[in-house]
Amino acid sequence: MMFEHEDGNPVLILQDEQSWKLLESTKHGRLVVTVAGEPDIFPVNYVVGDRKLFLRTAPGDKLAELTINAKVLFETDGILSEEAWSVVLRGTARVLDQSADIAAAETLGLRSWVPTLKDFYVEITPTSVSGRHFQFGEQPERDI
Repeated sequence: MMFEHEDGNPVLILQDEQSWKLLESTKHGRLVVTVAGEPDIFPVNYVVGDRKLFLRTAPGDKLAELTINAKVLFETDGILSEEAWSVVLRGTARVLDQSADIAAAETLGLRSWVPTLKDFYVEITPTSVSGRHFQFGEQPERDI
């Protein structure tokens, strides 16, 4: 994906469509949940379907915490030799409990990366998506 930076600015604010393309082409990120003012972060693999994120999980802190507070943050990024990008999605998580919803999520092909049982599907419906693209380079000289 090509990014056009204007006026030599090394930071480009991405349009929603660009952010979604990056989300769709990446399979890993970090899920941030907060309970009682305490944040927690979890590495996850995910898939995008119908402008929503889906992940699988097992019983544990991640599942318990997003059940207590459904407001979540998700971040994914990519780093290459001369450029990088980051996309942040804010949204609401819910554990899928209807068989039709689970069946639909299963058609997306989301597989666990590690050989553990992950019986719960989580859907994240976004409230906002933002992204930035960065061109690497040396720090400029300070004007005196």
